Amino acid sequence: MRRRGAGRAMAAERRLYLAAHPVAYPLVRALARLGPVVRVPGLGVVVNDAATARAVLTDQRFRKDGPGSPGDLWTPVLGPSVLLNMEGEAHTALRRKLAPLFTPAHVTALVDEVLAGPLRDLSDRLARGATVDLVDEMRLMAGTVICRLIGMREVPAREARSLFADGERVASMVSLRSRRLSDRQVAAARRVLDRVGAIAADAYGKGDAATVMGRMRALGLSEAEARGAAGAFFLTGTETVATFVPRLVALLHDSGTRVEKPEDLDRVVEEAMRVTTPTPVMLRSVAAPARVGRVRVRPGDRVVIATHNCARAHGPFDPAAEHPAELRRLWFGAGPHFCVGHPLAMAEIRAVAGTVLAHRPRVVRREVARGVLIPTYRHLWITCG
Repeated sequence: MRRRGAGRAMAAERRLYLAAHPVAYPLVRALARLGPVVRVPGLGVVVNDAATARAVLTDQRFRKDGPGSPGDLWTPVLGPSVLLNMEGEAHTALRRKLAPLFTPAHVTALVDEVLAGPLRDLSDRLARGATVDLVDEMRLMAGTVICRLIGMREVPAREARSLFADGERVASMVSLRSRRLSDRQVAAARRVLDRVGAIAADAYGKGDAATVMGRMRALGLSEAEARGAAGAFFLTGTETVATFVPRLVALLHDSGTRVEKPEDLDRVVEEAMRVTTPTPVMLRSVAAPARVGRVRVRPGDRVVIATHNCARAHGPFDPAAEHPAELRRLWFGAGPHFCVGHPLAMAEIRAVAGTVLAHRPRVVRREVARGVLIPTYRHLWITCG
């Protein structure tokens, strides 16, 4: 790998965050200067340190199903029994049932099959010197994968883009300051999730082992569990990949980094994940008296893990840098709540990024996105040659 400098790349990332969260982002970054852990009235106990964040994420006293947790946001939409808002034995049992669907071998085969056509088309266009909007391509690909995941055998491009847009609208209802969705937002989100649930239930009922829902049935998941899982994957499985790949390509372009060998790709991806931080904030609810760093907390307190601050404390974009153990993949969680879909996300990223970077793309034009949860580009046009 070769790298000329990271200043321009980091400035571009800052512009993305400010466009997405013009008020909350400067506040979050200012909190990083107040120490590893700080209590902020009206917000919660904010964690800016990776080691402390990992300790919270692996401690059962800090939960996802209490006041101020992700459960407050998503239970009214998804119901009480999805991985996003579960704890304890029920959570462990559901993860155990889902685990065979997310082995690296299984998800790699799924991605290779689902994205073979779109990736071939993208590669051909880049080889011809066409200018391509990578953001639009990623919406299509992420939408196609999630459509297959929730039970569709054939995925027309229009349907993939439509479902992705639905997921984007639901995700945009949440900001870095959100505690709950309004009744109106819950109703709008439920309309989207009902559509997803109907597709999943139909596939589940048919029991076709070639579909993910059919395999869930064969693995012993109830229809309610399968529908809930489909909704959770739909909400979390589109934005991460679709927003990350354009930002990865922009980071490499802006910093002058070239991926010379295929084996360098994983290192570049992990470092770009640190800088972009797909989950910039994580929430937990305190269930028992404890300490977070030097700060005492009590039941009902909210802990706000500023994952972005934890990650950015380790410097600018530098693919040659090693990540310390406490930071490793922190943006996917830790302990019992480490993202079950991580292997799928990485399989998608490797497939698309490997295809695009093989053509040595350059960014010719870009537009930032505004009013989104995860900072991203509205358009990122690339070309080769």
